[in-house]
Amino acid sequence: MPTIADKRRVFHKLHETGCFVIPNPWDIGSARYLAHLGFKALATTSAGYAFTRALPDGGVPRDMVLAHIREIVEATDLPVNADFEAGYAHDPAGVAESVRLGTETGVAGLSIEDATGDRAEPLYDPDTAVQRVRSVRAAIDKAGGDVLLVGRCECFLVGNPDIVQTVARLKAYSNAGADCLYAPGIRTREEVAAVVEAAGPKPVNVIRSSAAGLSVAELAALGVRRISVGSAMARAAWGGFMKAAQEILSDGRFDALAGATPHTELNKLFRDGSRQT
Repeated sequence: MPTIADKRRVFHKLHETGCFVIPNPWDIGSARYLAHLGFKALATTSAGYAFTRALPDGGVPRDMVLAHIREIVEATDLPVNADFEAGYAHDPAGVAESVRLGTETGVAGLSIEDATGDRAEPLYDPDTAVQRVRSVRAAIDKAGGDVLLVGRCECFLVGNPDIVQTVARLKAYSNAGADCLYAPGIRTREEVAAVVEAAGPKPVNVIRSSAAGLSVAELAALGVRRISVGSAMARAAWGGFMKAAQEILSDGRFDALAGATPHTELNKLFRDGSRQT
């Protein structure tokens, strides 16, 4: 089995050239299946996990999140990137402490958002946001320096789809020590190209969370290094479950169960083991 250090080295290497998809499992079973398929790395999803706890995205306390991240890390031989939301603290010192605890789970990377959770002031002011990234960088360096830090700009997700401000923030996070840059919500070729150019030579993550939009090949051609899916796979699973339940209750029919994965297939998958890269 690879060590934590091995996983982190592999993860950094993945970001150096080419483009890879980093899907987001929400529990051990989904993590092991994605590893079984042959993906090269995984990322947790705050929303996907929250829904398993009957909580909204952002409603899971830090201790539960840390336990979940550790569970996913230990479930697979693949490197795991943690969706670490806004670091479970507002002040830079508090975020640094959260990240210190996060690195102890064995993650290969983690992302820090610049969203405050306050509708009146949805983003941290630029100076505070940069200070938070710097404090995280220092915490990672003190812990060994090999956890890949993803700096996130949430402009497009908080109702401020300003590509100029997004690019400016990402550049500042890069200068503050982020290894990879990420602006969830950007969709067009022009937006993606602007972020890739601003981030260069550092890698960029783009999220694809719906059926519409650019393909893996198109994003790769624009210079994107990695592509995540956020809570989309968890929501797809919820979609199938909800449709079947609603149909049984309202129509007394079981047609939606026709697409269910056979019991024997899942049994074989988990009986034979799926801890493989």
